[in-house]
Amino acid sequence: MKTWQHWTSRLLLALALPGLAAAAAAAPEGLSQRTMTIVVPYPPGATTDLTARLVAEKLQNRFGQPVIVENRPGASGNIGADYVARSAPDGHTLLMATDATHAGNYHLFKNPPLHPLRDATPITLAARNVIVLVARADLPANDIPGLVEYAKRNPGKLSFGSSGIGSPHHLSGELFNQIAGTDLLHVPYKGGAAAVTDLLGGNVALVFSSVAESLPYIQEGRLKVLGVTQAGRYPNLPDVPAIGEALPGFDVSSWLAFFGPAGIPDEVVAKLNQAIVDALRSPDVASRLDSVGLLVEAGSAEDLATQQRTAFDLRGKLVKAIGLTPE
Repeated sequence: MKTWQHWTSRLLLALALPGLAAAAAAAPEGLSQRTMTIVVPYPPGATTDLTARLVAEKLQNRFGQPVIVENRPGASGNIGADYVARSAPDGHTLLMATDATHAGNYHLFKNPPLHPLRDATPITLAARNVIVLVARADLPANDIPGLVEYAKRNPGKLSFGSSGIGSPHHLSGELFNQIAGTDLLHVPYKGGAAAVTDLLGGNVALVFSSVAESLPYIQEGRLKVLGVTQAGRYPNLPDVPAIGEALPGFDVSSWLAFFGPAGIPDEVVAKLNQAIVDALRSPDVASRLDSVGLLVEAGSAEDLATQQRTAFDLRGKLVKAIGLTPE
């Protein structure tokens, strides 16, 4: 009996060892096997939520440990961002951040809960949220130079809609006014879809819109697109110029990115960066994000830090220039 028990124990141990070794190999260096959480500071259904859930599934498969997505919306993303900033810097809690939470919001609130350059660890840029300037089909301007000329001949008569005060869509319009010398009037909406609906109804002349919200109407010929706000052209609309081609210095980039709380060890950042970048670049994830107007641009943590500093400085200058009063 003892011999049978002895060999049975050895057999069970031998069978278990490969699984234990695989689990150990899957665990990222510096992280335990406990649950990882990706906090989304916006409601379910947003592009941030979709991106987080696609990446979470890939990370769970790669690391062999639970990875959950938790929505903590409110205060323009500040509630979720602050929650992550106060979390332990061990790599188990990450934020699906945006240029709002980690660049713009600091300049828009009197008492921002965190300083995005000091209280966060950049992990990787995820994607660009492509913003386009769209106009009613009957607007007598078909490109940026034509729009500038028409606006100057009709001062104070053209309005542009955005997804809300302080949003990158709003700041795009204000930067346009600054560089072009126009006085387009801002009309804020509670979301980009509402702004596009009013544009279709003829209540505003222009909208700075996330491409996913306006592309179907562009394809139907109900709206015309005059330019994209980022520095380079959008591959899915290769014939549409960047606004900066006509107005040098114009560049408003809206992005999604992964951050953690300040103080995450470098070796953990490196492991997380590689895993998330691989997830974002996988064909199925990249294709799904492309379908909702997101252009995957995953890269190094250092690249994200540079992008963040640039956006932080630009948003601060714009908010001051247009006289926005922090709330």
